[in-house]
Amino acid sequence: MFRKMLPMVIIILVAITLIVIVAFILWNYLDKPVETDPNSDAKKTVEKVKAKELTAEEENELTFEVDEILTNLANKDFIKLKLVFQLNNSDAHHEFELLLPKVKNAIIQTVSDLTPEQVQGSKGQDAFMALLMNKINTTILKEGKVTEISIVTFILS
Repeated sequence: MFRKMLPMVIIILVAITLIVIVAFILWNYLDKPVETDPNSDAKKTVEKVKAKELTAEEENELTFEVDEILTNLANKDFIKLKLVFQLNNSDAHHEFELLLPKVKNAIIQTVSDLTPEQVQGSKGQDAFMALLMNKINTTILKEGKVTEISIVTFILS
Protein backbone atom coordinates (compact mmCIF):
# COMPACT_ATOMS: atom_id res chain seq x y z
CA MET A 1 0.00 0.00 0.00
CA PHE A 2 2.87 2.36 0.85
CA ARG A 3 4.40 1.67 -2.57
CA LYS A 4 1.16 2.70 -4.28
CA MET A 5 1.01 6.01 -2.36
CA LEU A 6 4.70 6.90 -2.81
CA PRO A 7 4.37 8.36 -6.35
CA MET A 8 1.35 10.43 -5.26
CA VAL A 9 3.24 11.78 -2.23
CA ILE A 10 6.23 12.71 -4.40
CA ILE A 11 4.01 14.50 -6.93
CA ILE A 12 2.30 16.45 -4.14
CA LEU A 13 5.66 17.45 -2.57
CA VAL A 14 7.05 18.57 -5.95
CA ALA A 15 3.89 20.58 -6.65
CA ILE A 16 4.04 22.27 -3.23
CA THR A 17 7.74 23.05 -3.72
CA LEU A 18 7.08 24.61 -7.14
CA ILE A 19 4.21 26.69 -5.76
CA VAL A 20 6.41 27.97 -2.91
CA ILE A 21 9.23 28.86 -5.32
CA VAL A 22 6.89 30.73 -7.68
CA ALA A 23 5.26 32.53 -4.75
CA PHE A 24 8.69 33.56 -3.43
CA ILE A 25 9.78 34.89 -6.82
CA LEU A 26 6.54 36.82 -7.30
CA TRP A 27 6.73 38.20 -3.76
CA ASN A 28 10.24 39.54 -4.36
CA TYR A 29 9.33 40.94 -7.77
CA LEU A 30 6.11 42.65 -6.69
CA ASP A 31 7.40 43.80 -3.31
CA LYS A 32 10.03 46.15 -4.73
CA PRO A 33 8.87 49.77 -4.56
CA VAL A 34 8.90 51.61 -7.85
CA GLU A 35 10.93 54.76 -7.37
CA THR A 36 10.61 57.27 -10.15
CA ASP A 37 12.33 60.59 -10.15
CA PRO A 38 10.72 62.95 -12.66
CA ASN A 39 14.02 64.72 -13.32
CA SER A 40 15.86 61.51 -14.18
CA ASP A 41 12.89 60.25 -16.23
CA ALA A 42 12.87 63.45 -18.24
CA LYS A 43 16.65 63.30 -18.71
CA LYS A 44 16.42 59.71 -19.95
CA THR A 45 13.66 60.67 -22.36
CA VAL A 46 15.52 63.67 -23.72
CA GLU A 47 18.84 61.79 -23.95
CA LYS A 48 17.31 59.70 -26.71
CA VAL A 49 16.80 62.88 -28.72
CA LYS A 50 19.91 63.99 -30.54
CA ALA A 51 20.38 67.72 -30.44
CA LYS A 52 21.49 69.60 -33.50
CA GLU A 53 22.20 73.26 -33.93
CA LEU A 54 19.16 75.02 -35.29
CA THR A 55 18.94 78.34 -37.02
CA ALA A 56 16.53 80.89 -35.60
CA GLU A 57 14.08 80.16 -38.41
CA GLU A 58 14.20 76.39 -37.83
CA GLU A 59 13.80 76.91 -34.10
CA ASN A 60 10.80 79.14 -34.68
CA GLU A 61 9.18 76.48 -36.91
CA LEU A 62 9.64 73.82 -34.22
CA THR A 63 8.34 75.99 -31.38
CA PHE A 64 4.75 75.82 -30.20
CA GLU A 65 3.23 78.33 -27.79
CA VAL A 66 0.33 77.23 -25.59
CA ASP A 67 -2.17 79.90 -24.58
CA GLU A 68 -2.36 80.98 -20.96
CA ILE A 69 -3.79 78.38 -18.64
CA LEU A 70 -5.39 79.32 -15.34
CA THR A 71 -5.96 76.42 -12.93
CA ASN A 72 -5.97 75.45 -9.27
CA LEU A 73 -3.05 73.93 -7.45
CA ALA A 74 -3.47 71.04 -5.01
CA ASN A 75 -4.26 73.38 -2.10
CA LYS A 76 -6.80 75.54 -3.99
CA ASP A 77 -4.37 78.37 -4.74
CA PHE A 78 -4.26 79.15 -8.42
CA ILE A 79 -1.59 79.49 -11.05
CA LYS A 80 -1.57 81.19 -14.43
CA LEU A 81 0.88 79.73 -16.94
CA LYS A 82 1.92 80.34 -20.48
CA LEU A 83 4.39 77.81 -21.87
CA VAL A 84 6.44 77.46 -25.03
CA PHE A 85 7.44 73.99 -26.20
CA GLN A 86 10.46 73.25 -28.40
CA LEU A 87 10.01 70.06 -30.44
CA ASN A 88 12.68 68.03 -32.16
CA ASN A 89 11.14 67.74 -35.66
CA SER A 90 8.31 69.02 -37.84
CA ASP A 91 6.30 65.79 -37.47
CA ALA A 92 6.35 66.25 -33.70
CA HIS A 93 5.27 69.88 -34.15
CA HIS A 94 2.33 68.85 -36.31
CA GLU A 95 1.35 66.05 -33.91
CA PHE A 96 1.66 68.43 -30.94
CA GLU A 97 -0.66 70.88 -32.68
CA LEU A 98 -3.23 68.16 -33.38
CA LEU A 99 -3.07 66.83 -29.82
CA LEU A 100 -3.16 70.26 -28.15
CA PRO A 101 -6.24 69.43 -26.01
CA LYS A 102 -4.39 66.41 -24.57
CA VAL A 103 -1.32 68.55 -23.94
CA LYS A 104 -3.39 71.16 -22.11
CA ASN A 105 -5.00 68.39 -20.07
CA ALA A 106 -1.54 67.05 -19.16
CA ILE A 107 -0.47 70.55 -18.08
CA ILE A 108 -3.56 70.98 -15.90
CA GLN A 109 -3.22 67.51 -14.36
CA THR A 110 0.44 68.04 -13.60
CA VAL A 111 -0.13 71.45 -12.03
CA SER A 112 -3.16 70.38 -10.02
CA ASP A 113 -1.08 67.73 -8.21
CA LEU A 114 1.47 70.31 -7.02
CA THR A 115 1.48 72.70 -4.09
CA PRO A 116 2.73 76.30 -4.24
CA GLU A 117 5.91 75.26 -2.41
CA GLN A 118 6.64 72.66 -5.09
CA VAL A 119 6.49 75.15 -7.98
CA GLN A 120 8.18 78.15 -6.37
CA GLY A 121 11.68 79.11 -7.36
CA SER A 122 13.79 77.90 -10.22
CA LYS A 123 14.18 74.38 -8.76
CA GLY A 124 10.42 74.05 -8.41
CA GLN A 125 9.84 75.29 -11.94
CA ASP A 126 12.52 72.92 -13.26
CA ALA A 127 10.91 69.99 -11.45
CA PHE A 128 7.49 70.96 -12.85
CA MET A 129 8.87 71.22 -16.39
CA ALA A 130 10.63 67.85 -15.99
CA LEU A 131 7.37 66.23 -14.85
CA LEU A 132 5.47 67.79 -17.70
CA MET A 133 8.08 66.93 -20.34
CA ASN A 134 8.17 63.34 -19.18
CA LYS A 135 4.38 63.06 -19.22
CA ILE A 136 4.07 64.55 -22.73
CA ASN A 137 6.96 62.58 -24.22
CA THR A 138 5.88 59.23 -22.80
CA THR A 139 2.10 59.39 -23.06
CA ILE A 140 1.11 61.85 -25.78
CA LEU A 141 3.72 62.26 -28.53
CA LYS A 142 4.60 59.39 -30.83
CA GLU A 143 6.26 61.17 -33.80
CA GLY A 144 8.87 63.10 -31.85
CA LYS A 145 9.75 64.58 -28.49
CA VAL A 146 9.61 67.83 -26.57
CA THR A 147 13.22 68.92 -26.12
CA GLU A 148 12.66 72.07 -24.08
CA ILE A 149 9.90 73.86 -22.20
CA SER A 150 10.09 77.56 -21.49
CA ILE A 151 7.87 79.44 -19.09
CA VAL A 152 6.65 82.70 -20.58
CA THR A 153 4.12 83.63 -17.89
CA PHE A 154 4.07 82.32 -14.33
CA ILE A 155 1.72 83.89 -11.81
CA LEU A 156 1.13 82.11 -8.53
CA SER A 157 -1.56 83.28 -6.16
